[in-house]
Amino acid sequence: MKVTFPHMGNTHIAIKALLKGLKLEVIPPPPVTNRTLELGIKYSPEFACLPLKINIGNFIEAIENGADTIIMAGGWGPCRFGYYAQVQRDILYDLGYEFKMYILEAPDFKITELFTQLKGLAENVSFLEAIKAVRFAWYKINAVETLEKKFEYILPRSIDKDQVERLYKEALEAVDRADDRKTVDIAVKTYVDKMDRCPLGNHEILKIGLIGEIYTILEPSSNYNIIQQLGRLNAEVTRSVYTSDWINDHLLKGIVKKSNRKEIISCASPYLNYWVGGH
Repeated sequence: MKVTFPHMGNTHIAIKALLKGLKLEVIPPPPVTNRTLELGIKYSPEFACLPLKINIGNFIEAIENGADTIIMAGGWGPCRFGYYAQVQRDILYDLGYEFKMYILEAPDFKITELFTQLKGLAENVSFLEAIKAVRFAWYKINAVETLEKKFEYILPRSIDKDQVERLYKEALEAVDRADDRKTVDIAVKTYVDKMDRCPLGNHEILKIGLIGEIYTILEPSSNYNIIQQLGRLNAEVTRSVYTSDWINDHLLKGIVKKSNRKEIISCASPYLNYWVGGH
């Protein structure tokens, strides 16, 4: 079994760690390019959401690289994301691709359901090994977000923005390569220190909040790499959601880290009393 999955920002680092922990051979989707998008647009319904189209391109390129199994998340609620997997599976079958697809359904706040689904995917892994794999993936998610937030702060303030971008890229690669928590910690500390030592200017910083649908916030190819582009223009961008926030709020019921979800919903209640899916 050679497993792939959809690309969404830097989440591939944690997903790779999770699947390797489940003793699966991983074929990550290549980074999203114009070809990825062209494939998705060509073979997807015109009215479909952009993330669905990018995912189609992801899967085609991963299959071309040898993947024979696709892991896709399911869902429920008003967002069409809940039907992505079924639609994508039929599109790829119609194109003649041979593969298996596993759909991980949202566990409705019951984390044990997630472990059970993962255990079913990796038959040669014990329940405890599945838990260990999930915990290490969660550790990598938080490590990556530490680097992302440091990058978002330093880039607009730095004098040599090329240097900051290079260090950030190297940092993500180091975390991706790490096989244990100690190595992850070393990578994060090393590159946070390096970014902190980058020369900073005294220019004015414009602070911008980035809101919207989770995929288009996290995946640079779907937002014209807006965080980096604005950072190069001396604007600090703060996102309204990070991967760990979504997992904590929607899968773990806010038990892992402090959450302001209830406060946000309360503030929105006079204006919006309906769940709108991925936004």
